[in-house]
Amino acid sequence: MTEKDFELAGIRTVEEQPLRAKRKWYKEYPVVSMLFLGIMIVECFFCEQIMTVNPTYMDLEHCNVAPGRKFLFGTDTLGRDIFSMIWYGGRVSLLIGFVATAISTAIGVLFGAVSGVASPRADAFLMRAVEIVLSIPNLLMIVLLQAVLGGAGVIGISIVIGITGWMSIAKVVRTEVRQIRNSEYVIASKCMGGSFWHILWRHFLPNFWPSIMFMVVMNVRTAIVAESTLSFMGIGLPLEIVSWGSMLALSQQALMTGSWWMILIPGCFLIVTLMCVTDIGNSLRRDSNQRQSNL
Repeated sequence: MTEKDFELAGIRTVEEQPLRAKRKWYKEYPVVSMLFLGIMIVECFFCEQIMTVNPTYMDLEHCNVAPGRKFLFGTDTLGRDIFSMIWYGGRVSLLIGFVATAISTAIGVLFGAVSGVASPRADAFLMRAVEIVLSIPNLLMIVLLQAVLGGAGVIGISIVIGITGWMSIAKVVRTEVRQIRNSEYVIASKCMGGSFWHILWRHFLPNFWPSIMFMVVMNVRTAIVAESTLSFMGIGLPLEIVSWGSMLALSQQALMTGSWWMILIPGCFLIVTLMCVTDIGNSLRRDSNQRQSNL
């Protein structure tokens, strides 16, 4: 008889556990997407160090120039260097995505928490209002608000996109708050004089933040797509502000002149960035679902 005859099924030695945990970490987290997105963010927000020329400079002597040694990604119909426009435009698109997501998250968390602690009648009224707003197509609402506010700019478009993307977060927050509002530690905090903001920050937020984290990440993707769509439709950022969406807005001129690089290069950067954000969001959703199933 040997020790292996008495080894229980499922038992792992101490030496095998670190290796298993390491394999599990690399398997569950999208390392490639996180690395690529991190590099993109760093290069876009420090693009002055790698840009060859001013991205808004119009070199009319070199319009529609194909990629080459002087212009790495070629030039557009206005003679602007696409290599510099990619990094400068990426900074603008990512900034809009982050600012719009911060606005939508703040509104959604506040609205959902208020609805969660409200009376049944007030809660029903607030949720019906959210469902009415959700029934309106998001892009249509963005176009309507953009037309009403006018004056497109980075902050203006970020606000418009942000105030139209908070409803889903609010519904999740409301559900989570209603589940924990009668917990002992919440009641004890109220008895000790804790304000709504104190309870929201110290007790509610740590409980529902893992559930909405993947929605927050996906809102970044939604905001970038919305900005690109507005610019493609001609109601987004003005010509002097470069973004990936405004670069794709010149696709009609690019097709007429055969300048494939004007569509392919910014389109590839936009698609790959959105795929990385989506991959990270899906990973956070799987992690949240697994955490809830273990409870």
